[in-house]
Formats: sequence, structure tokens, C-alpha cells
Amino acid sequence: MDVYATASRRNGAVRWLSHRAGEARERRHAAFFPLTGVTASSRVLDVGCGGLGLRALEPGLDVTGVDLAERPDYPGPFVQADAAEALPFPDDAFDLAYSNSVVEHIAPERRARFAAELRRVARGWYVQTPAIGFPLDPHSLLPFAHWLPHALREPLLKACGFDAVLEPLGPRELASLFPYSVRVVNRGMTLIAVGPE
Repeated sequence: MDVYATASRRNGAVRWLSHRAGEARERRHAAFFPLTGVTASSRVLDVGCGGLGLRALEPGLDVTGVDLAERPDYPGPFVQADAAEALPFPDDAFDLAYSNSVVEHIAPERRARFAAELRRVARGWYVQTPAIGFPLDPHSLLPFAHWLPHALREPLLKACGFDAVLEPLGPRELASLFPYSVRVVNRGMTLIAVGPE
């Protein structure tokens, strides 16, 4: 799996890192069902689904996608909404809210609302985010870039062609948003909050 498809044309090191990131994603996904208890009859909300999201990995699941952007080609039920504002679903409408590498793109002052909405609309959740403690910036693959002060990091990432400025989380911050155990996986590269226990 080429996780960094647009970046992988740059050089051999990025292609190698992209392959390793794909392996890490496969390991994370292998733990998805045992960690969440999701079954074929579960209703899942994929928050920040992009063009395919969880459907790319599990096309047989009952998945509803949510994204800020319109996704006319999304292959299933889809709602355009800002999860950090309000999701247009009743309480406990889903068995699981799934969010893969989204929370780090949400401004820190909006994260509590995002987390509250996921906890409101689903009885369980699986929220994955790159760990701030891992030495490679998870999106640009630049060493230590995400540790730079915001005033330096944003122009650097934009100069390298990355428009989305991210604010990685640590285990304590993720646990404060999703008050169940946070797992550190993939050799410290990834944080996953799964709940309830």
C-alpha cells in the first residue's frame, strides 16, 4: 500500500518510508476488529472518510461516511458535515464511530467538541492519530518537523507542498478527549483511543 502516493515520486527514501507506513497501516487494521468488537451487523460512522476511508479496507461493513468536503463518488451512505460542530444523527445512532488520522487536523480548541460529537452519536469509538512522540512528521515524512514551533512548522510544511497544517497529539491529550485507554502502537508511531472498555 502506497500511503504517500504523491510524495513517493520524490525519492527512494520516501518510497521506502511509504511502504513501511503501509505495513503499519495494515498492522493497525488487523487489530481493528479485536479491539472494537465490530461485526458484520455493526453500524459504523467513518468520520473524516475522504474518498473511501474504512470502506476501502472493509467494503462489506455497514459504513456511513462523513466528511467536510463533498464526496459525490463515495460508495455508500454519505453526509457532508463538520464533526467539530454537530453531526446530524441522533444519540447512539451507530455502534462505532471510526476516525483515522483526522483529529490532528482539527484546531486544538475545537477538539473537545469533535470528541463529544463522536461519543454522542456512537456507543463505541476507534480514533487513530499519529503520535507526537514519533520522530517523523506523519504527513510530510520530514524528521522532527512536527516538533518545531508552529510559526516555523507551518511555513516549512507549506514550502514542501503540504497545505494541511496539523497539530499532533500526545497520549494524555487523546485520553482527555476519549476517556478510555489509549494504545500506543506501531513502535510508537500511532495512538489509538478505543472505547468504551
